[in-house]
Amino acid sequence: MMRRIGFLIALALGAAGGLFYGWVIDPVKYVDTTPDSLRIDYKSDFVLMVAEIYQKDGNMPTAIRQLSMLGDEAPIEYVILALQFAEQHGYTESDILKIQNLHDALQYWNPILGTLAP
Repeated sequence: MMRRIGFLIALALGAAGGLFYGWVIDPVKYVDTTPDSLRIDYKSDFVLMVAEIYQKDGNMPTAIRQLSMLGDEAPIEYVILALQFAEQHGYTESDILKIQNLHDALQYWNPILGTLAP
């Protein structure tokens, strides 16, 4: 009987110690998560990076595909949010202009033709 009680105490202490270690001392650190889990400041930086790439290569389908990684909303919605965030949080004028140019191009993008509308 004493042996079983000792075993149960050891088991309980081991479980408690494991939970304490996992939750307090060394909790899980998430890595390689998807962009849709980012905070608004990181999403804005992501949109800025897409805008910089778009400015260099002018490839709208690639820009749309990259912006779609941010979630289920339309890509232009993320650009609008990023533009508002950039204006409120002191992004440089050139960065705001890049995001604005991406926004303008998205407004005139015709996905059926694969070109910018006139």
